[in-house]
Amino acid sequence: MSDLVADLEFLALAVTSILAIMNPVSTAAVYSVLTEETREEARVKIMKSAMKISLGVLIFFALTGQLIFSILGLTLPAFKIAGGILLIGVAFSMLNPKITEYSLDQLENIAVVPLAFPLTCGAGTITTVILLTSEAGNIPQLLSVYLAVVFAIIVSYLAMSYSHILTRLLGEHEMKIIPRLMSVFVLAIAVQFIINGTGEALPQILAAGFPNFTGLK
Repeated sequence: MSDLVADLEFLALAVTSILAIMNPVSTAAVYSVLTEETREEARVKIMKSAMKISLGVLIFFALTGQLIFSILGLTLPAFKIAGGILLIGVAFSMLNPKITEYSLDQLENIAVVPLAFPLTCGAGTITTVILLTSEAGNIPQLLSVYLAVVFAIIVSYLAMSYSHILTRLLGEHEMKIIPRLMSVFVLAIAVQFIINGTGEALPQILAAGFPNFTGLK
């Protein structure tokens, strides 16, 4: 029973973490503006293309994260600390978003930039997926990460599908507030990753500084 509870808690963590950092509402707002004058058929094509790319990229990094560690000689605690620091930057960028103007060339490929990169599967989301797979303690928890990725992609697709309705219902001001609220969760997730990484790295640090160190009693 305790294992089931732990697995469900990990699933909840995976879903909320990926959703908070992916921020479908923000993506939907950008999509709504960029495709305002686009025909419905083209809008659907853009959405599907962006989500297929994002899903493929996130699943790829979820599958190869451990292999990348081995090739580069990285340790999981080091990556958790680095990832946490990166996510702190993501959280602050959500608090103070920069207004970005896209050129005509970029608008022709908005499924790739900015909808897929960096909005849906940017550095923060990729880092979170890799960190979650490293935190998974068993197969059900590992599967939870893939399930969370698929769920977040579906939510992003639905948010873009109803972006115009969402903007009318919430209003432009409220749409700008939501990313700032989500940034609090992203910051908390980042700090937790740093705490976990530091705790795991501490014995190694102490052993390197104190050769006779055998662990805390």
